[in-house]
Amino acid sequence: MDLTQLKTESPLVFGFAESRIGGRAENQDSFAWADTPIGFLITVCDGMGGGPGGKTASFIAVNEIIAGVMEADQQEETANILIKAIRRANMAIITRGNEQPELKGMGSTCTVVLINSKFATIAHVGDSRVYQFRGRTKIFRTFDHSMVFDLVKQKVITEEQARLSAQSNVITRALGIKPDLEVEILERPFEAGDRFLLCTDGIHGSIEEKRLIKQVTNRKIALGPVVDGIATEIDNIGRISGGGHDNLTLAIIETKLNSIKKDSMSKKIKQILLAIGAVCIISIAVNIFLTITTIGQSNTLKDLGDQEILMHTNDSLIGEIKKTELKRTEDSAKIEAIIQELEKDPKFKDSMNTLRIKLENKINK
Repeated sequence: MDLTQLKTESPLVFGFAESRIGGRAENQDSFAWADTPIGFLITVCDGMGGGPGGKTASFIAVNEIIAGVMEADQQEETANILIKAIRRANMAIITRGNEQPELKGMGSTCTVVLINSKFATIAHVGDSRVYQFRGRTKIFRTFDHSMVFDLVKQKVITEEQARLSAQSNVITRALGIKPDLEVEILERPFEAGDRFLLCTDGIHGSIEEKRLIKQVTNRKIALGPVVDGIATEIDNIGRISGGGHDNLTLAIIETKLNSIKKDSMSKKIKQILLAIGAVCIISIAVNIFLTITTIGQSNTLKDLGDQEILMHTNDSLIGEIKKTELKRTEDSAKIEAIIQELEKDPKFKDSMNTLRIKLENKINK
């Protein structure tokens, strides 16, 4: 399928998608999008099953998910609407398989992103992925429902080892397998210029993640060519490697405005930053004290006038220490306020987000 512009009436987003057959006999991936009463909706699904099963399953999935959202009660929470829509697609796939024996056992992964002014709601089942990027930084990614990624969670293997594993396509969750389907879902704030990538494993399983991130976050060319360039590069890699490579589908959505929901700094990181601030204050006070002590011990004074100057200097420095002590109880709140003010500076945002992500990764380890 050629590069497709995701035409929408939404003032919040614009985007492009592309799906290719790769080296397979049939393209079993599907994607679809729609302006719904509760926001812009995009879904990418990867079908599985012999014969026509995989293609049918992913086609049913994207259409039933959109229909489920379009027909939902708008007063209900967005997360519940998406969960019900995905479960509706799950039952539709199971029902079709029961009706047509040749389709029995077919299934599909799914990724869904629904964006409105409040936030982006992300849902997924299986090993297709959703990423969120800010600038050149990955700030969010779904975690595959697969056998190898269960081993990654247990720290038995690395993510790159999981990608290269012969068992990388063995998934632990999919639509069409059983009626009781667990959907992973969460809400994400976004800022103008953020990019959301939805992709099947034909994309993320073909190249290292850092290489994929570099491609998706390329701001030197327009978004359409970015999408087409990624698909072309991965298709070429497959052909050079002998063909037979997987179907590949991706969609990239870029936001035009900030969401109402804002990023919140984790409690642990706030504590770390406040502690750093307190240490800085104490360090300043200690340095002042040491300066006073050094001056006080000086034996180079030549006359009473020098002594008076020194006493006046000491009094001033002691006064500064007292001011520091009085301010110390207020500094925790001030530090946090300063951080919030700095976060408004576009030049500071990327570095702050990178620091936060690194701290969270260290803490989670």
